[in-house]
Amino acid sequence: MSATLIAALAGVLAPATAASAAPAAAPAGPTAPAVPAPDMDGVNAALKAAMANGAPGAMARFTGPDGVRTRTAGVRDRVSGAAMDTTARFRIGSVSKTFSSVVLLQLVDEGRLELDAPVNRYLPGLLPDDRITVRHLLTHRSGLADYTDAMFAKTVPGFEAVRNRVFTYQELVALSLAEPRTTEPGAAYKYSNTNFVVVGMLIEKATGTPVSQQYEQRIIKPLNLRNTSYVHPQARIAGTHVRGYLHPDEAGAPLVDSTEQTASWAQTAGAVISNPADLNTFTTALMRGRLLSPRMLDAMTTVTPTDTTQTRFYGLGLRRYDLSCGTQVYGHTGTVQGYYTYAFATRDGGRSLSAMANTSNRGAANTALGGTLEAAFCGKKPTSATSSTPTRAPRTAATLPAEADLPERR
Repeated sequence: MSATLIAALAGVLAPATAASAAPAAAPAGPTAPAVPAPDMDGVNAALKAAMANGAPGAMARFTGPDGVRTRTAGVRDRVSGAAMDTTARFRIGSVSKTFSSVVLLQLVDEGRLELDAPVNRYLPGLLPDDRITVRHLLTHRSGLADYTDAMFAKTVPGFEAVRNRVFTYQELVALSLAEPRTTEPGAAYKYSNTNFVVVGMLIEKATGTPVSQQYEQRIIKPLNLRNTSYVHPQARIAGTHVRGYLHPDEAGAPLVDSTEQTASWAQTAGAVISNPADLNTFTTALMRGRLLSPRMLDAMTTVTPTDTTQTRFYGLGLRRYDLSCGTQVYGHTGTVQGYYTYAFATRDGGRSLSAMANTSNRGAANTALGGTLEAAFCGKKPTSATSSTPTRAPRTAATLPAEADLPERR
């Protein structure tokens, strides 16, 4: 029982005295801080800043006490000229890791896995170190090298080499194990897609079914996410969708349409497809406890710093950003060829934001898109603090270059 509740009950049950029995005006209690209205002009400026830095288009969808607000800029298809559309689907990249974490944590709650058990207990002989635990995977503290470092050392050639390939989980893990490990297990945070490839293997071993079925059964159907799917290794995005455009490493080289791909190099680390409304629904439901027990949600949101600014943190497949106004938001960033994504909500689930720009390998566009978080969750800044340059997002904790979800040549 919380101290607040105990104090409240004590006040109710305390015996009345002569003084307390007399009518008296109730003392004014502390009032909850006002929730700032989203600065949708600021959101729009961040979208335009992403475009100014190389994205053909961008969009954002905010949900809060006053309902839904959306903003779009630019195009979702450079050939047809179709305008950006907040109902359209796109590849969400590493936001997929939060989906995978939810499934795995449900399995922990069901007693099928243990967070602090060695991975090799469930997948004998897979990893070279019995000290690597399930928790180490979810927190990026396993020390397993990220195979995408070498795979995408040259951005476009690397992508074209894997665009139509279909990998097994074991093949991706083998690519990682061919590289030196980055840390001792548990010693330090080091982002690696390999961790969530192994998470996919754990899910399939524990359930005996494909991970796509687990996403459907545990997340997509319960939340009625009509535009969310895991179609690996199908290369197309069904229905109305945003086309993604990859920037080559060479300055001035033409954009590469990267929409169609198997995304097999990512799988449970980054191959989910969704849209803004579904991402808002997902992050809101997660924070409100609809997907995990209180015990598992507490574990997921227990975070440690990932950088020296002490404003960015990681839990179990979940990021936390501490914004300039003091608001903390939970969710994940996503980078997959042609798409940058942000999907975050407040801890109470009362407000959520999803934003996407249809480009990648352009860090300045990603940084600019992150400005949607500050504008949406912190509201308008004082006039004196407002930038006079509309194409530059404010440089705050949330809009510093995001920790890469896959390597980029910048």
